[in-house]
Amino acid sequence: VQLQASGGGLVQAGGSLRLSCAASGSTYGYDMGWFRQAPGKEREFVASIGWRRSADYAASVKGRFTISRDNAKNTVNLQMNSLTPEDTAVYYCAVTRRLILSRIGEPSAYDFWGQGTLVTVSS
Repeated sequence: VQLQASGGGLVQAGGSLRLSCAASGSTYGYDMGWFRQAPGKEREFVASIGWRRSADYAASVKGRFTISRDNAKNTVNLQMNSLTPEDTAVYYCAVTRRLILSRIGEPSAYDFWGQGTLVTVSS
């Protein structure tokens, strides 16, 4: 599976962005997620959604970000509202067909990754 992320950019604090990630093939049965990596920091979990599982979010984004998927288009989206400078990072989409729920926030639990899209939030 090849993933192509898009939608990043520069936004002022308090603004919104919508990220999209398109898969090259069917995402039937896949868990799909978003991670982010800020300069000098480790990659961290943002959100994940399963084929038949509701979404999970990192505490830092819960209530502000919404993950969704379009199974007909094989895409996963991340709507980001009330952005703060602390949300500045490269955002990556990732998928796996063998997610262990106890490892939902671990990058190593996902098999395929997109190239990343940069989100910059100015103060």
